[in-house]
Amino acid sequence: MGVAEVVEIARRSDVAVHISHFHGPSGELLGLVERARDKGVDLSFDTYPYLRGSTILGMVVLPSWVPAADIEKALAVLVEEGERVKREWSQVVWERLTLAHAPTFEWAEGLTLPEAAERYGASVEEFCRVLLIETRLEAGCVMARPDEGPRGEESIRAIMRDPGHMGGSDGIHVGGHPHPRAYGTFARYLGRHVRELGDLTWEQAAVHFASHPARRFHLPDRGLIRPGQIADLIVVNPETVSDTATYQDPRSLSVGINDVLVAGVPVLKDGHLTGATPGRALRAA
Repeated sequence: MGVAEVVEIARRSDVAVHISHFHGPSGELLGLVERARDKGVDLSFDTYPYLRGSTILGMVVLPSWVPAADIEKALAVLVEEGERVKREWSQVVWERLTLAHAPTFEWAEGLTLPEAAERYGASVEEFCRVLLIETRLEAGCVMARPDEGPRGEESIRAIMRDPGHMGGSDGIHVGGHPHPRAYGTFARYLGRHVRELGDLTWEQAAVHFASHPARRFHLPDRGLIRPGQIADLIVVNPETVSDTATYQDPRSLSVGINDVLVAGVPVLKDGHLTGATPGRALRAA
């Protein structure tokens, strides 16, 4: 529904559109992409190669009538109308939600909501209500997709092979148990989807992760290796590059990328951070 709406807005307004976190059943999503292109819509998208997402817990579980954008009002609802909220949680698949960030409830980070509720000694609905109140809606979670498994993996692979695809990542770095995408996305793309599965060639990977994004966002001096270009470079060992971050150990560092240059300045050299911070916000040309 959301993707179709974005496509229709782009068609009516005649503007290019880029969709981040383009996840879901590949047959349905790529069908929308193809129909959009047939209508002349200039569409691109990015994905990360994982079947779980991550966001603040309230965004996932709060009913639409709760004024989540106003923290004080939302907290008042959770206190004064808690029973009504809990009744609406009857359809939540709690086992899919793992706590990533839980201020003052750090003991629960890395546990599913049912596991944490059992340790807390309350129903999962009551524990979630208390957690949202006590953390002032700051609690974050990692959530599994309904299609987690072979079917979901095939969707990821099909979507990344589309020419409109770009590699993307995301990171919510707070909490004791964040999503591994912050530490493993691009090494996972290169190690698993290029070297092991052959979803992309190395040359195609360079397009999907560098030159295509640079062109799409109008950064003409980046994304290619040639005289006059800004030297944003990684040195990859194609035989060893791999992610090691997992949902159980999400901050484990990737291997096989020991040198990184940003604007020609080494920021990672021989596997060690140099302390240089040449990165900056970029403006489209």
